[in-house]
Amino acid sequence: MKNPKLLYSSIMMQGFIVISRNYHRSNPKVDLKKLRPMILKRIENRAKDYPVKAMIPVAYDVVRSRALLIQGVSTLLQVIPIWSCKFCPEVYIGKTGHAIKTCRGYKHHAKNKLHEWTRGSINDVIVPVDTFHLKKMFQDVIKHDERFDYNRIPAVIELSLQAGADLNLEELSQTNLECLGAESLSNDDLRLVGEGTLKAWEVVRSGVQKLLMVYSAKVCKYCSEVHVGPSGHKARMCGIFKYEGWRGTHLWKKAQVDDLVPPKIVWFRRPQDPTVLDDKWRSFYGHAPAVVDLCTKAGAIAPPKYYCMMKLQGLAADVPFKPRG
Repeated sequence: MKNPKLLYSSIMMQGFIVISRNYHRSNPKVDLKKLRPMILKRIENRAKDYPVKAMIPVAYDVVRSRALLIQGVSTLLQVIPIWSCKFCPEVYIGKTGHAIKTCRGYKHHAKNKLHEWTRGSINDVIVPVDTFHLKKMFQDVIKHDERFDYNRIPAVIELSLQAGADLNLEELSQTNLECLGAESLSNDDLRLVGEGTLKAWEVVRSGVQKLLMVYSAKVCKYCSEVHVGPSGHKARMCGIFKYEGWRGTHLWKKAQVDDLVPPKIVWFRRPQDPTVLDDKWRSFYGHAPAVVDLCTKAGAIAPPKYYCMMKLQGLAADVPFKPRG
């Protein structure tokens, strides 16, 4: 028998390596009944690590800031009018609606039409996103026939509850919060309300982003349904009929901050823009989240991260651009 070392060196000289592996034939049949107790035990042990103590103050900050945000927006809307299109989700904040032809009509059947404006509400600024309230964080997946056994609450509140915030759901379900009488407020007081509302908006978004780094949330790939928890539910409520092959079942992916706290981007009117935004100058105009636009109209200063979107230093619409040379 040849020396193994000499045989290995001769093979290496030829530029080839022969590796032999022995595979044990595994049993293709797995007894799930025997594995189920072990899986449940691991889930139970994992639940002991939650809620994360470091995230509990963040959860309370999100809940408090959300209440201040709703209260501030409700107060500002008593003074600053908001308009929503009758046939599409377009929203505009100002004395009158704009004249930009971006309406696509009901079910997007139209194209490049003028909007038909009606008075908006707080839901046009703070878009409601509801989700199922879980009895406990790690539980069985909600089935379709169990969808009416669970309450629907705001997704931000559900995320805060799973993060350790101890709250009364009956009080949180009341949407009619007491707002300040804006008619009796001076311009300085209105500016302070705008600054506080804008600060609350930033705290809510930054807090939700921190919580999503620790706690799981899902959003449907084809609709706006959100589920806060380790896995999505099985309620067949997906409204995208194009994908009816799933029979209304959601296709889940990881949720982001914009899925739980939608920014609701609107056209932003700058001081150099005309009173009514015209369609032919639409490329000059900027955009901003509805909350930011509302607060700046009350006198607050927008954070610098929105300046590029708002085009604050851009040219006025009625001044044509003249290139040098």
